[in-house]
Amino acid sequence: MTFKELQLNKTILRAISEKGYDEPTLVQEKTIPLVLANLDLISSAQTGTGKTAAFALPIIQLLLSKQDAKKKKIKALIVSPTRELTLQIKENFQSYIPYTNLRVTAVFGGISMTPQIDILKRGVDILIATPGRLLDLFKQKKLYLDNIQTLVLDEADLMLDMGFINDIKKVVKICPPKKQILLFSATMPQKVIDLANTILNEPVTVEITAQSSPAKTITQLLYYIPKQKKTELCLHLLRNTIKGNVLIFRRTKFGVDKLEKALLKNGYNVVSLHGDKSQYIRQEALDKFKNNEVNILIATDVASRGIDINNLDAVIQFDLPNIPETYVHRIGRTGRANNIGNAYAFCSPDEKLYVKIIQKLINKAIPVEMEHPYITKEKSILDKPKRKGSKHKKGRKSAASKKKKKRWY
Repeated sequence: MTFKELQLNKTILRAISEKGYDEPTLVQEKTIPLVLANLDLISSAQTGTGKTAAFALPIIQLLLSKQDAKKKKIKALIVSPTRELTLQIKENFQSYIPYTNLRVTAVFGGISMTPQIDILKRGVDILIATPGRLLDLFKQKKLYLDNIQTLVLDEADLMLDMGFINDIKKVVKICPPKKQILLFSATMPQKVIDLANTILNEPVTVEITAQSSPAKTITQLLYYIPKQKKTELCLHLLRNTIKGNVLIFRRTKFGVDKLEKALLKNGYNVVSLHGDKSQYIRQEALDKFKNNEVNILIATDVASRGIDINNLDAVIQFDLPNIPETYVHRIGRTGRANNIGNAYAFCSPDEKLYVKIIQKLINKAIPVEMEHPYITKEKSILDKPKRKGSKHKKGRKSAASKKKKKRWY
């Protein structure tokens, strides 16, 4: 199938042709006709399969078919969880509408409202927003949602993980009752399904792959490692194994900063992203990574959405997530657009349970790398501790003590 067969406007076809889009991806092929038919939709597909274009292109088509001469009002609203993702979606929309008179803008927290308000006053057709800033502007009567025709909830799983459930319900409520709602998510846990059942009207479900299955182009490796040796293992892999652009995930902001200092100290070009950094610093770091000024980016999960790097060579999960779907999303940052990717996961003793639930979700055992320096040098840490109160005399070995010790992994 071609994009032309999807009945898209000539101006859209011209724009996407210049971007090098030849044929629609599977999620685009299945989703675009449903959106054009004004149906509510739940779409679950792997990261990197073209979800943004899947809703952006038909939304533009619908707006072009209903244009009028009145002052521009917001007709399409896309709600996303992070500033980075909001900007990324805006950039995508802008690349699709250069030959139309549609206007798009984005609003998000962390910067002054004034420039955003000024743009809204001039009128826009498409608004991309984070939930908090959107509701703040609405309460101050700086924007109105009376003319919303299509509402998109993007990365719904992350929005719920971040605690935006009440904000999402408020946004749905302040939009007109008659509207099309499109819910997109990299993973589809039960809480997302429950939300969809309460706000969507007889939705069509599009599920492109087996739920929460990583792309086949990604090679996964698991490293069992004492927690205090993770930084040394990371340095070892960067020196000897991993080449190119690398995205490293840490669980906390403190962990991000600590690892960044360690890598800088060892001469690596590295930047970081987390929620405590200002919008300017976050965007500057992301730009440096995208422009190959640095080749290592360390981020928390909250800051990582919106990182769209087609040629990301490797992902390191320095800390394993306690939510298995997050593991899938993380490694989905590499191996995009049928490129080859590599994913490395570090597991310390306290994270062993996470491995079990991740493997259950993906229905696959993650290959374990046994040949690395820190798995053999730390036997005393990896082995089970001896029982207290042993009555065996010094210099004599019991039958039990002669048995080979069982490692925790």
